[in-house]
Amino acid sequence: MLASAAVIPRCLTIAGSDSGGGAGIQADLKAFAALGCHGMSAIVALTAQSTIEVRSVHEAPPEFIVDELEVVFEDIGVDAAKTGMLFSRRIIETVAGFLARNPVPLVVDPVMVAASGAKLLQDEAVDVLKERLLPLATVVTPNLHEACALAGAAYAEDADRAELAEAIHGLGPGAVIVTGGHGTEAVDWLYDGERHTPIPVDRFESAATHGAGCTHSATLAAFLARGESLEEAARRAARIASEAVRAGLQGIGAGSGPVDVLDLAAVRSR
Repeated sequence: MLASAAVIPRCLTIAGSDSGGGAGIQADLKAFAALGCHGMSAIVALTAQSTIEVRSVHEAPPEFIVDELEVVFEDIGVDAAKTGMLFSRRIIETVAGFLARNPVPLVVDPVMVAASGAKLLQDEAVDVLKERLLPLATVVTPNLHEACALAGAAYAEDADRAELAEAIHGLGPGAVIVTGGHGTEAVDWLYDGERHTPIPVDRFESAATHGAGCTHSATLAAFLARGESLEEAARRAARIASEAVRAGLQGIGAGSGPVDVLDLAAVRSR
């Protein structure tokens, strides 16, 4: 990777494409732009997706994924990266193998299920995610459902976030944030292996939450690329993700509309 000398921080998303524009690399690139970063993407899968369904998923060949990563790392450089939907064991092994050889600050968003309820991580891929990718992560950002799955616990609205974070930290990441969009407690729970830091989050009643998790993890990666400490990045990402839900585009689609990190209503009023 090139030495980080760019004026504009360089952020890479390694994830799937959402043809509806609400989540995946589309959400990530919006978040990078909103934080003043140059966004790049390595698309690992295409989804035929809307606000109400994921109709199909098409995986990219492993050799093409490696090509995408190599050209970006070799020419432009990467100040921070994030992973999103990785879908299969083969994709995770490919991405983890590359990142093990080319380490950068890494946010792992362990995307398992879409807002529509569609499965975005195959069952057979969960173990390789835990074994190969999580140990490479600077921070992993599961929601409550994902945290319970990674920790091997049954889902509960009042699950102890501190216990979940400790269990996931035992899988090897540098830190864990159990995000606060689900469950009885509106709090992002940060654990770095030494200290627990609860970060209160604002929840807004909204019919437009599609892409909230992607936006949070991409924003977190952008702040890390800008040189923020993990705690400060986590606090600021929590605020921005909440505001993106508040500004969500409820008139887009028949299902859960996309969050709006760019505040398009303000843009239209200019």
